[in-house]
Amino acid sequence: MTISAPNRQKLIQENRTHEKDTGSPEVQIAVLSEEIKYLTSHLQLHPKDYSSRRGLLFKVNRRNKLLKYLQRVDAKRHAAVAIKFDLRR
Repeated sequence: MTISAPNRQKLIQENRTHEKDTGSPEVQIAVLSEEIKYLTSHLQLHPKDYSSRRGLLFKVNRRNKLLKYLQRVDAKRHAAVAIKFDLRR
């Protein structure tokens, strides 16, 4: 299970760069961060759920790739995203 559609829309509206933006790195990182939080709490309750653990690792890796891309393209935007979502990258 992932985040609900209204929560996803709220995240998109808070992190978009222009009116019709749904796929910028900032939006994707925001959605992935929320899904990672959910999966982390789920795995604390269900430690033997290996398929969810695998999904969590894929999401973490995808977020790291997006952060690397954002740093390579625009370091200021990367710094803003890292501060906003409390990421160490």
